[in-house]
Amino acid sequence: MWCDLTYIRTEINVVDFVIDRIAADVHVLLTAQNIGSGGEQFQLIFYGLNRYSGIKDTLRFETLPLATDAEERELTVKYLQAGLAPFIAKAGYLNELTIQSKLKTDSTGKAQQSNQNTKDKWNYWVFRSGIDGNFSSDQNYKSQNLNARFNANRVTDKLKILFSVNAGENRNVFNIGTDKLTIKNHNLNFSHTLAKSINEHWTYGYDVFALQNTFSNIKSQFYISPGVEYNIFPYKNVNSKLLTIRYGLDIRRNSYYDSTIYEKTRELLPGQNLSVNLSLNQKWGTISTGVTYRNYFTDWRFYNISFTTFMDVRLTGNLSFNLYAFPSIVRDQVFLPKGDATSDDILSRRRQLQSNYNFFMGFGITYRFGSILNNFVNPRFNNGGGNFMIFN
Repeated sequence: MWCDLTYIRTEINVVDFVIDRIAADVHVLLTAQNIGSGGEQFQLIFYGLNRYSGIKDTLRFETLPLATDAEERELTVKYLQAGLAPFIAKAGYLNELTIQSKLKTDSTGKAQQSNQNTKDKWNYWVFRSGIDGNFSSDQNYKSQNLNARFNANRVTDKLKILFSVNAGENRNVFNIGTDKLTIKNHNLNFSHTLAKSINEHWTYGYDVFALQNTFSNIKSQFYISPGVEYNIFPYKNVNSKLLTIRYGLDIRRNSYYDSTIYEKTRELLPGQNLSVNLSLNQKWGTISTGVTYRNYFTDWRFYNISFTTFMDVRLTGNLSFNLYAFPSIVRDQVFLPKGDATSDDILSRRRQLQSNYNFFMGFGITYRFGSILNNFVNPRFNNGGGNFMIFN
């Protein structure tokens, strides 16, 4: 996750911050997960290294749904200070700290007690709505996009219920000499998910989806998929490791704007899906990878295999490697309209075209050498305000 490291170095100056975690006496791994209220749960794991080898501690805190960056960084510093205090004490610098152990007081001087509501008047439901858009233009091209969304979620430790409605419209105008080509596409989709906890490893539930998409030739689609999920690790370890296997049956009912390449205007497509996902947040870095397979029972030749991979790994103290890739094998484009695509269709992406695969990938290698100390804060000539860095 992202932290304002400049602020952290400014507020905590009793320690030296180093670039190389191998050289550090304490390595802090900070992760965050969304919680049912719409806020986040932050987890800080303090790993003792070198002379503190074998010492480990974990702290957690939650933020409100509309917490600002300033509020989040203040809490982050507060819990960093609390977690570092034992290490600072063992190093013999306790006299450098000021520790307060009094409850906050109200205007009358009476200590405030922490009151946690046992009953929520909203019954843990959270609602969000929003609208956004963009517009760009030059002498030869104009583009405008408008999107609206509404979400209703209820998340507890035993049950997760999600509802989402999204709508969008895209309009692109191309000036080609004296001619003008206008491309319009719109989409409307509804999704609903229910997941019920069985125990620390098993979950069952279903997904429901309905959509309309002119780009994909889908006049209407209704999709439902009940399934089960097994997590190799207990779900409580989600901040550090997750390995899930999910299997589900599904059925789709499609109707199309134009006849498809298989001479269909509507069809019913029963099928199945299987996915495996691994996520690791460790001292050496982060790995998130997964594979999903699905096929139609009506014809097993129609299938799709998609992969997702994200890696940010420190190979040594100074050398790090990052990779993200999203390849897919596509054999299930039953919705494609019949007829050859025109040059306007291809160049303007008026409609979806046949393809046996999709692929996107990026990678990078970073090597750092020189001083490992990084304690100075100098905001002069900063462009764009704050200095945000990954804190790991």
